[in-house]
Amino acid sequence: MRSSNTDLNTEVCENAMVLNAYPIGVLSVIDNVNGADEGWSRMEPSVGLEFDTADDAREFYTQYAERVGFKIRIGQLYRSRTDGSVSSRRFVCSKEGFQLNSRTGCSAYIRVQKRDSGKWVLDQMKKDHNHEFDSAGENSLPTVKQRNHSAKKSSVNVSHRPKIKSFADGGSCPSGVINFKRLRSSAGEGECIPEPYAGLEFNSANEAYQFYQAYAEKTGFRVRIGQLFRSKNDGSVTSRRFVCSKEGFQHPSRVGCGAFMRIKRKEFGSWIVDRLQKDHNHDLECQMGANKKTFATSKKFIEDVSGGLDSVDLAEINNGSIIKISQENNIGSAWYRVLFEYFQTRQSEDTGFFHSVEVDNGRCMSVFWADGRSRFSCSQFGDAIIFDTSYRKTNYLIPFATFVGINHHRHPVLLGCALVANESKESFTWLFNTWIRAMFGCHPKTIIADQDMAIQQAIARIFPRTHHRFSMWQIRAKERENLRSMSNQFVFEYNKCIYQSQSIAQFSTMWTALIEKYGQRDNIWLKEMYEKRESWVPLYLRRSFFAGIPIGKSIESFFGATLTAQTPLREFISRYTQGLERRREEERKEDFNTWNLQAFLQTKEPIEEQCRRLYTRT
Repeated sequence: MRSSNTDLNTEVCENAMVLNAYPIGVLSVIDNVNGADEGWSRMEPSVGLEFDTADDAREFYTQYAERVGFKIRIGQLYRSRTDGSVSSRRFVCSKEGFQLNSRTGCSAYIRVQKRDSGKWVLDQMKKDHNHEFDSAGENSLPTVKQRNHSAKKSSVNVSHRPKIKSFADGGSCPSGVINFKRLRSSAGEGECIPEPYAGLEFNSANEAYQFYQAYAEKTGFRVRIGQLFRSKNDGSVTSRRFVCSKEGFQHPSRVGCGAFMRIKRKEFGSWIVDRLQKDHNHDLECQMGANKKTFATSKKFIEDVSGGLDSVDLAEINNGSIIKISQENNIGSAWYRVLFEYFQTRQSEDTGFFHSVEVDNGRCMSVFWADGRSRFSCSQFGDAIIFDTSYRKTNYLIPFATFVGINHHRHPVLLGCALVANESKESFTWLFNTWIRAMFGCHPKTIIADQDMAIQQAIARIFPRTHHRFSMWQIRAKERENLRSMSNQFVFEYNKCIYQSQSIAQFSTMWTALIEKYGQRDNIWLKEMYEKRESWVPLYLRRSFFAGIPIGKSIESFFGATLTAQTPLREFISRYTQGLERRREEERKEDFNTWNLQAFLQTKEPIEEQCRRLYTRT
């Protein structure tokens, strides 16, 4: 704020004032300077107090808490039943609850509710605390510094921005504009590091990660890469979470901290912060940037062509030496506890139950399990298997994959399940190795799996003599993406070449003619698909045994709609059990019909009678 009599070209500024900035929604500017000071510093929460946003309410309650002598945390939120938007929020005393020894079950809080006008109104509150207050910080009150010049009547101009940020220790920002594109991770050099907020935009996910890492170093915590979510259409990454390093409970040093920042990819490739939790449930360190040397290359990861992030190992450079930290993990920490309890129960009931967990630097990663019946089924029907990772088609909550075979009734039979920590070659290699151990060394003749390079490399390494057939849903998605710019005549001749060729020579001739006729010799996708033709062109697949699985059709998920990648944690085990029992009940019915119902014979030939005795009805 400045008065109308301020002359910026001289060293003397009459009636110049320096005020700590507070949210516009709760700051009432009064012409009388002393009145403004008293109005703000003595303002207490009361029912009916109105704010522009929920963040304004939180900042107001934070300032009030600092003045009184306590700290706050973000409590529960409530959502609308109509559209799922947040309708009310609670801000509570930091000593609420009993999860930590420092908490005393304090019940002090305020609740703000969103009205139809878009404003947030304080509708519930409790001021009484059950603990002693800390001494109020000397900087908790707004200070007014006025030069010893004659006071003149002044008018105060307020710039109405949505929020006013105060950077206490971040160095000066003369222009008042923070350019996130130029943000460097070297926060210790006196550079302004703004706090993250919902709506903050970045050019790339890597830029968002570097910003959050710089903010973490300035604040006093460390960052890990959390879950990612993918598009239903093309499998590209649509959103990512960056979490506090103390999130989860897999390691003794972790305390289940809920602080995180989630970014979402926008239509034109930029990324925006759409969810944010700033509060930590542990003490923060001193400014980490001042205590250790950091490099621009530390904890860096690479973006793929879709604008997401590749599954690569994170590495920290410390004094020139590279230290491997860990691979990213897309499995929420709470899932391990639920699964391990289920595994213990099943092992007591089924002596053939098998499970294994991948461990990386002391952290739980991918998980595999199979019960005794699945292991026996593999000995009968493990020559042609499907590795189903259809969770990648959706914005999944859980990366749930299955190994499926086809039984003697042409029904799918479960051969194992897995949660895939990340989509790296190492992760899939561990998973396929574990499956072989669980299935007593069984190597399938054929496998249907996705076209991803990591899966191809893992299959080539672990199943070197197995014919890998690409998943049809992925082939169809790639065709839609790459052929939509082609003419209808090209698409017609392309389909004729793929699906009507009767010999390898005929296919090669038709393909070459197609490429030359339409000038597609430099088309990278067509080149790649031709090189991989033995994994998807029907002509090449007919030479291998796929247990009658149709070549030109997508395969239904084993669990169907009962269990999907969006199934929440609290329902996962019950739905898994329900879906598995439904499939096995279908198999029992077919077994009963085969033994008790005779197929109708078309002739009286002995060979037909022999087939009726030896084969199932199907």
